Amino acid sequence: MTETKRVVIVGGGITGLATAFYLQEAKREHDLPLEITVVEASDKLGGKIETVRRDGFVIERGPDSFLIRKQSVERLARALHIDDQLVRNATGQAFVLLHDRLHPIPGGSVMGIPTELSPFITTELFSWLGKLRAAGDFIMPRSSVKGDQAVGPFFRRRFGKEVVENLIEPLLSGVYSGDINYMSLQATFPQFVQAEKKHRSLILGMRKSKSKQLPQKDSHSSKKEGAFHTFRNGLSTLVEALEAHLTDVTFLMNTSVHDIERHERQATLLLNNGQTLQADDVVLTTSHRIAGDIMNRHDILQEIATIPTTSTVAVSLAYDADQVVQEQNGTGFLVSKKNNYDITACTWTSRKWPTTTPDGKVLLRAFIGRVGEEHFVEYSDEQLVDIAKRDLGKIFTIKGEPDFHIVTRFKKDRPQYRVGHKERVAHARAQLQEHFPMVQLAGASYDGVGLPDCIDQGEAAATRIIQSFS
Repeated sequence: MTETKRVVIVGGGITGLATAFYLQEAKREHDLPLEITVVEASDKLGGKIETVRRDGFVIERGPDSFLIRKQSVERLARALHIDDQLVRNATGQAFVLLHDRLHPIPGGSVMGIPTELSPFITTELFSWLGKLRAAGDFIMPRSSVKGDQAVGPFFRRRFGKEVVENLIEPLLSGVYSGDINYMSLQATFPQFVQAEKKHRSLILGMRKSKSKQLPQKDSHSSKKEGAFHTFRNGLSTLVEALEAHLTDVTFLMNTSVHDIERHERQATLLLNNGQTLQADDVVLTTSHRIAGDIMNRHDILQEIATIPTTSTVAVSLAYDADQVVQEQNGTGFLVSKKNNYDITACTWTSRKWPTTTPDGKVLLRAFIGRVGEEHFVEYSDEQLVDIAKRDLGKIFTIKGEPDFHIVTRFKKDRPQYRVGHKERVAHARAQLQEHFPMVQLAGASYDGVGLPDCIDQGEAAATRIIQSFS
């Protein structure tokens, strides 16, 4: 094939950058006639990834890490020659805040499911009745539900209300910033569906797969290793390396796509500056709402455009070490709904990620707002900092004011994978295949919200385009 193939990637977040990277690698390796353009509506690349480096601190405004067992980020880091900058999280006790007390998450829990008997029996997170009800999982039959179902009812059926509210809900809802009563089990935690199908009992099933779910011990010591990676100087390290590497890619910054028209096997993208782009392939890595807006005139992608989103807030607080008295030797805690708190979780960042914080300093990161509490995103920085300080002050002693604070608002940008999510996404892709076969969907709105999931989707989109050359 000698005719140049023009590819336009809409969105310069991690999915779009990964797509561009794998296209460029294929172009160079196979000498492909490929022209790659990334269209980004803002003035920065990386999407939700944004690292603030200040006064020796490394502070994430967006995601702070990724699961090591999902290897796509590490593979990408090796290809960019920055894998030597990867660091693991420090291991430590995590807690759940319940009735104004921090309770250790029982040892051996896999996303709240007990795999060791002793920690579950001795924990004060649940009453004896709650523990007995949870033990019903050993004799509970498999679910009779056909197809997808909500996460909350699935786990309440197996373990009862108390264990779900006090442990499983804070853990699982935190991953997706969602409401487990509506969250799709198939789209978020399909491993639990498979465990029940194969072993009937989730406890027995997760116990057998525990070695795959939990971090392994260092081969030279008995110390458990962290399950997460980040970069020593923040996740923006990855974005910066990609930007420097993508020399065969044209970036159109502060530019958005308003519409896409089809002309036989090609597409014309209409831009906000009045110009147009011709493309043989298009990858939409924007949010589902923006994708729906782009295709609105053609009356497709409108179902996924209505996928709900939530808004949350993160507040990072930097202190001198002697200003914060933390009796618990842990790395963070989640907040059960059975509390009169506005914060939903807190990471003791300086403990979990020691490389983020100068000696003699403490860094805390609190999250504010649940589903249905989107009003917090409209509060002023001062109000949000006061909420964080007030709630954290109930749990441990904080003296004086922080050296500085950083407030980040995630405004209507957390997609909710509700029951039937996979079917809705499949229908959207079928619509594109029929009407715009040169357009693909990829990104956090569709097949996973984590950084590895987004990179996987970008690589898959690139692979489909590359295969068209054969």
